[in-house]
Amino acid sequence: MLLSLVLHSYSMRYLLPGVVLLGTAPTYVLAWGVLRLLSACLPARFYQRMDDRLYCVYQNMVLFFFENYTGVQILLYGDLPKNKENIIYLANHQSTVDWIVTDMLAIRQNALGHVRYVLKDGLKWLPLYGFYLSQHGGIYVKRSAKFIEKDMRNKLQSYVNAGTPMYLVIFPEGTRYNPERTEVLLASQTFAAQQVIYEGKHDKGQRKAAPTMTEFLCKECPKIHIHIDRIDKKDVPEEEAYMRRWLQERFEIKDKLLLEFYDSPDPERRDRFPGKSVHSKLSLKKTLPSVLVLSGLTVGMLMTEAGRKLYVNTWIYGTLLGCLVVVIKA
Repeated sequence: MLLSLVLHSYSMRYLLPGVVLLGTAPTYVLAWGVLRLLSACLPARFYQRMDDRLYCVYQNMVLFFFENYTGVQILLYGDLPKNKENIIYLANHQSTVDWIVTDMLAIRQNALGHVRYVLKDGLKWLPLYGFYLSQHGGIYVKRSAKFIEKDMRNKLQSYVNAGTPMYLVIFPEGTRYNPERTEVLLASQTFAAQQVIYEGKHDKGQRKAAPTMTEFLCKECPKIHIHIDRIDKKDVPEEEAYMRRWLQERFEIKDKLLLEFYDSPDPERRDRFPGKSVHSKLSLKKTLPSVLVLSGLTVGMLMTEAGRKLYVNTWIYGTLLGCLVVVIKA
């Protein structure tokens, strides 16, 4: 009986993180709401700093489960970040947990609270999360012809004007790679071929720039390989024609790295990126306190009838209010 209980508990091990992360969402939103009210009459930068710290608390909990609970090994290659800085993070979109990889890098740069995303529009309808991410500086965009460049420029400029620290995350591919969606792959390849022809008419005297990509691979977990290449802002072309070609070159370089990683004829170069890797282990001191605080507050709330009522109402009315705000701003 004891053995069957142990086996059952082990089979349910991946359920626990989901329950804790979702279960503490109302607690987090309530804490954010209190912060928003208390800081209403204070300078905007005070709210921003406190919101960034609060965001760290929740994301630290995410990282606790992903890095310690699963036992995953993080292998970093390339130009590793050392200091906090404003960056634009461009990465290939491999899986649904790419945002966690962003957290992995940001926390190692002491910039976890500064992470803000460019998100596909449909995510704004997520209960509680969708509304909060926009409040934390996330930018929702519609893909393809529905994308409104002016709106995104205005939002980004407002952050620049306010001096908002930015670890801006963009997945330019827009969606995850899925080999079973052949029609999408064909449409993408056709578009790419057309763009190569178009760009060929505009790339005379094209300047060369260093590659920039963060590669995330989890081919055989529990190892995640991340390749980082940092580029100074002054090395990025500003003219649109040059920028388009530059971005295309970056993805060509990224694809070559992926091919080498998976299919290199040299076994020594397969399943790794070029250069020396660093096994980066995150200290429990950074993540465990967040788990204890948020879980403790949630359990404490659920132990009283008034707390349980507040918890349920936060899920229901917080979601409805968030969706209403999203509709008004749309």
